Amino acid sequence: MGITGTLVNYYIHCKRQCWLHGNRINLEDNSEDVKIGKALHAVKASESTGTEIAVENIKIDKITKDYLVEIKKSDADYEAVKWQVLFYLNILKNKGIERQGKIEFIEKNKSDRKTYYVALDDENIQKLSIIEIEIIELLNQPAPPSIAINRKCTKCAYYTYCCI
Repeated sequence: MGITGTLVNYYIHCKRQCWLHGNRINLEDNSEDVKIGKALHAVKASESTGTEIAVENIKIDKITKDYLVEIKKSDADYEAVKWQVLFYLNILKNKGIERQGKIEFIEKNKSDRKTYYVALDDENIQKLSIIEIEIIELLNQPAPPSIAINRKCTKCAYYTYCCI
């Protein structure tokens, strides 16, 4: 399996989740939060053009003249989304396409939508190289990392697998 933006996101968010997903243990189809996120994403995508572009083994939510746009339901783990977007920007850069990153959080119960901007620089490219190597090493381990329960676990699609 090639590295995807989802794997980068999960690696930053939770290494156990990354290992499970990367080893094809997918419980996301049973998650109500994931279903809500997909529905919000579909609504947002229907409102505009240039949505969901596939490049190699990644799917980009939207690309404009200036931005690569990633749409998320919640800003619960901004850092994970940031590295996912930087990963996408790096793939595009390697294909000769330079954009800035734009992250839109469209939480269902909030009237104000949060938007963040990220830029790919040399330091981020170096860190991404390290992250990719670490993801490959993680996925090649014979078993997932041990459970490290914290409050973000309760909203995770893998919660019942890991914690119950």
